[in-house]
Amino acid sequence: MQEILDRDAVARGLRRVAGEIVERHRGVEQLLLVGIRRGGVPVARALARWLLDLEGYDVPVGSVDITLYRDDAATALPNPRIGASEIPGGVDGRHVILVDDVIQSGRTIRAAIDALMDYGRPRRIELATVVDRGGRELPIQPNFVLRSIEVPANERVDLLEEPGGLRVVIQPLTAPSTYPARP
Repeated sequence: MQEILDRDAVARGLRRVAGEIVERHRGVEQLLLVGIRRGGVPVARALARWLLDLEGYDVPVGSVDITLYRDDAATALPNPRIGASEIPGGVDGRHVILVDDVIQSGRTIRAAIDALMDYGRPRRIELATVVDRGGRELPIQPNFVLRSIEVPANERVDLLEEPGGLRVVIQPLTAPSTYPARP
């Protein structure tokens, strides 16, 4: 396992992204952060804390489960475990920032946008991610990113949520998953 972003680097990067969001939106009152289950949820919460620190406004944080929106759901998920989606206050007319831990092919983001649109019509959707590992199959690009890095196909990038913060590691695909089992 190779650490590519330690807790301090993730915290600094999220603080920088929070500043970029404030500048781009001239405040945060119309924002809704939506973390893509599972890896995007802790990132969205951390980003919300930085936005609160910068602007003094508690940006709502929701989550979206994309299980049934995946384009490979029928073949890759013979017994899907569907998690809850929570969208506080709805999305109609809001500026939504989808948050994920890692972007690669773009398929997760496409599925998340499809899921989000079932909740209404946002005014705008943007994407924030911790790591852009390349390998895009769809024309989707993050608006906000902490780090871009090329990762070989036989390795994966994992976000680790630990006491004291978030960190990012690269490990072989054969290593056990770092995500907790779904309830």
